[in-house]
Amino acid sequence: MAAEANQTCFEGRTLQNFQVYLEQSGDHKASLWCVHNILPGEFKRIGAGKSSLDVLGVGSGGGEMDAQMLTLLQSTFPAVPITADIVEGSSQLTDNFKALVAKTTNLQKIPFAWYIMHSEDYERQVKEKGDMKTFDFIHLIQMIYFVDNLADTIKFYHSLLKNNGRLMIIVEADNSGWDVLWKTYTKELCVGAITECRSSGEVIACLKSQGLKYEEHVIPNTFDITECFNPSSQTGQCLLNFFTVKDNFYQSFTPEIRAGMLDLLRNECSTEKDGRVFFNNNVSCILVYA
Repeated sequence: MAAEANQTCFEGRTLQNFQVYLEQSGDHKASLWCVHNILPGEFKRIGAGKSSLDVLGVGSGGGEMDAQMLTLLQSTFPAVPITADIVEGSSQLTDNFKALVAKTTNLQKIPFAWYIMHSEDYERQVKEKGDMKTFDFIHLIQMIYFVDNLADTIKFYHSLLKNNGRLMIIVEADNSGWDVLWKTYTKELCVGAITECRSSGEVIACLKSQGLKYEEHVIPNTFDITECFNPSSQTGQCLLNFFTVKDNFYQSFTPEIRAGMLDLLRNECSTEKDGRVFFNNNVSCILVYA
């Protein structure tokens, strides 16, 4: 159980792989595109006429995205008090988030409530208390892969939205490199912290089945994974570990499976340009209406 928790929560070696992935992938850049291009208008609609605003971040990691979103919300409604509740399973990443708050003056004006736990544990705790706090804006950024039940998770967080609130889900796009890799090697990859392949296609099917109104924005994104094809590259190994959610890619699969995955990464998940290999890392930003 502890090992699974570590995988799910990005501690130790998994956290190291994650940090390398963030540095290389531009993942935060794609999420920031949503913040700067989609959220300004949404925040004006969400906050119109409200005397306070409550935000819930689930799987917020080190808080880099939360800091940007909360700062935008503050600048949109400078006179309106804001609260932020944060659910994050990694104590290490939560400490990083708290350190970010400590050195960011405008964030210190916001009262934070910290829940160092998995999404399911937060859901259980909220339901047991029976007194459910509701929110104007809830975001699930690149965390939907780790929840036990996608439909139940969406239904629960949607139920916490206030009138005119929004639930934002950022997830790998349908037919992105991630989607192709995981759907091709489901049997080998869906065995640990991630038990089923999920991309925007699965999320949207779920929203439709629950009759929820939503809009989708696909953000094109690629990044250079040429190092993955150099067995002596530490960066390449960290990326391969993160792609497959393993501590050691080279020790986790048979030579045939490894070769097949590398071939797929090069030829089906990526494009080549000037001798470099660029992974299709398109992401989808889905806004769900209350």
